[in-house]
Amino acid sequence: MKTRITELFGIEHPIIQGGMHYVGFAEMAAAVSEAGGLGIITGLTQKTPEGLRKEIRRCREMTKKPFGVNLTFLPAVTPPDYPGFVRTIIEEGIKIVETAGNNPSQVMPFFKEAGVKVIHKCTSVRHSKKAEAIGCDAVSVDGFECGGHPGEDDVPNFILLPRAAEELKIPFVASGGMADGRSLVAALALGAEGMNMGTRFIATKDAPVHQNVKDALVKASELDTRLVMRPLRNTERVLNNAGVAKILEKEKQLGAGIKFEDILNEVAGIYPKVMVEGDMEAGAWSCGMVAGLIHDIPTVKELIDRIMREADEIISKRLMGMRG
Repeated sequence: MKTRITELFGIEHPIIQGGMHYVGFAEMAAAVSEAGGLGIITGLTQKTPEGLRKEIRRCREMTKKPFGVNLTFLPAVTPPDYPGFVRTIIEEGIKIVETAGNNPSQVMPFFKEAGVKVIHKCTSVRHSKKAEAIGCDAVSVDGFECGGHPGEDDVPNFILLPRAAEELKIPFVASGGMADGRSLVAALALGAEGMNMGTRFIATKDAPVHQNVKDALVKASELDTRLVMRPLRNTERVLNNAGVAKILEKEKQLGAGIKFEDILNEVAGIYPKVMVEGDMEAGAWSCGMVAGLIHDIPTVKELIDRIMREADEIISKRLMGMRG
């Protein structure tokens, strides 16, 4: 299947694995790229630029196919060494970067000069247009269904994707609620050139996370996510657990007066506890409503092959058959 996204990134299938904290290691990225998609290493999971350099080189030992690096720009009291991460990405010859969080305009000149293609994650049409204006090559449009930060507009993909198609000239992929061949065909019908999957890739044999996490995703339904940090205007969709219940109770009690410090124990340092140790009650970790569509734990190759097979069947048999 050829789309503007497969042509842009030199991949076989229009499927991207989004950057995920404590999931996007070399093993994950390599598995997706080897299966014909675009694997992504999560830059900030590595504590230092040198750590990222080692992870990129590890990934290169596992695949010769294209893969990228995610770099998320977040407000922080002590920000990461962003200039160092950017230098490492360029020095290691990475040609695809997924940016997220704040506007990446400050780093775009460096990436452009090095011939790096940038796809920016956006949760609104206005942010997507801004990404296009500053020179991003593509955008990943995140609907309200997505795991992680869906923005504050609460617009689902059935509206957001066609609106993006009306406004953008650069290609975009659908993110949020993507799980199977139905998702891919729907995304293409709504104007996207492919899809970005996060949560679905966690529930694979190749994902370097604790088995408890994968089992929890298979067990969960579409009703098992919660939105936290709404009063802080930093909304995050997470899988419900005991830690998340504590956050929601504090938000209820403190209302508009809540501060990030009030929920620090349930938010900070949670990913190693969940993804590495398998403590499923520790606190908030990103998970999409798409959990309701996850029923098994295949290999990444099995998953991507199945998605493409399903998509072909839907297009050739169901949709084309309707014309007859």
